[in-house]
Amino acid sequence: MDKFTVRVWDLPTRAFHWLLAILVVVAYVTAQIGGNLIEWHGRVGIAIVGLLCFRLVWGVIGSTYARFADFVPGPAHLWAHLRGEWSGLGHNPLGALSVLALLGVMIYQAVTGLFSNDDIAFSGPLRELVSADTSNWLSGLHRQNYWPIVILVGLHVSAVLFYALVKKDNLVGPMITGHKQVADAHAKPAQGGGVGVFLIALAITAVVLYFATGSFIEPPPPPPVAPW
Repeated sequence: MDKFTVRVWDLPTRAFHWLLAILVVVAYVTAQIGGNLIEWHGRVGIAIVGLLCFRLVWGVIGSTYARFADFVPGPAHLWAHLRGEWSGLGHNPLGALSVLALLGVMIYQAVTGLFSNDDIAFSGPLRELVSADTSNWLSGLHRQNYWPIVILVGLHVSAVLFYALVKKDNLVGPMITGHKQVADAHAKPAQGGGVGVFLIALAITAVVLYFATGSFIEPPPPPPVAPW
């Protein structure tokens, strides 16, 4: 059977995928080691906030198969996939649910981290906007979200391995090259996601990062000078 090469994943989507994977690992390692690395944990968290914001925007204005409107499944598509009757490019319906779940727990983790503290020296950039009790509560939620992330990442990796080993469908390759081999000569390549919308997504991300880093918060006044 002849195979045809089709463009599926644009460069920003692929870069987001691999950068997020790397940063999540770094965030985990720095949190486990702690000590001076907790500051780097915070910096990585800010970078993850930026990535997630970009992906949300890109899911609206990016190229075809990166858009939520294309891959968020309805009941009919999900049922067709479970019966083995779904066909298409991009995320399949179950894969789309996995992506949405991962985005959800990552956003939850990132937002709670902005207000958290470690009871020692580290405080999130927006810690000053909430009370000590609220910060402690959000810090607890931030720590408890560890297991949902581990479980979802494990399921995601397991699904990729299942498709590669059992269904003989390589999902990793297209996320590296952007292209997929398909049997349908009429499969439509991804459209859109050009430089203009990429710059718009970056601009929106920059605005979100301005607020996420607490850059708008007035620094505390210097301590009074002690009289001689």
